[in-house]
Amino acid sequence: MITSIQGTLAASSPLRAVVELNGLGYEVSIPTTTAEKLPSPGATVRLQTHVVYREDSQTLYGFTTSEERDFFRLLIEKVTGVGPKMALSIMSRLSLPVLRSAIVSADVATLAKCPGIGRKTAERLVIELKGLFGPASGDAALTSGVAAASGGEGANPQRDAVMALVALGYKAVDADKVVRQAWIALGPNATTEQLIKKALG
Repeated sequence: MITSIQGTLAASSPLRAVVELNGLGYEVSIPTTTAEKLPSPGATVRLQTHVVYREDSQTLYGFTTSEERDFFRLLIEKVTGVGPKMALSIMSRLSLPVLRSAIVSADVATLAKCPGIGRKTAERLVIELKGLFGPASGDAALTSGVAAASGGEGANPQRDAVMALVALGYKAVDADKVVRQAWIALGPNATTEQLIKKALG
């Protein structure tokens, strides 16, 4: 099993990256949320990966963090009717902290806005995954992805910024997008207040 790949980023698009390693170019399918964080072509990149083998093909999927990769695995292995393509679409629409938060809070409306899934699939996401991020482990699950991205144990600035914008009237999907853009612009040490100001600016 290929669990990670590190090499030179040869090319990238919103759903695809080509990583050159030892003279070979590996095509990696990625969500938009990973594409947003990639360096410029020519730079070194490391992706956490998952390989899906089919009779007639094998596809390499890549993510910025191991938490994102593990969530992708949960989607395709635990949720009925969700395959790799749909899982990638879901993770392209919302960041991991917001996805986990929506599942824990049973926010079907937000999940249903992801391309390619309807209300029934969104309900299945909640039913089949909520127990994995339930009350006992919910806080840790919700913060783990953000902690890795923000550099703080238990810190949750991205999710907090999204929640603040939602309270101001933003739709969850739109709030998540502008906060991701703010995080990319400000860097991993940005506070919740800085993210909110940048998103509103």
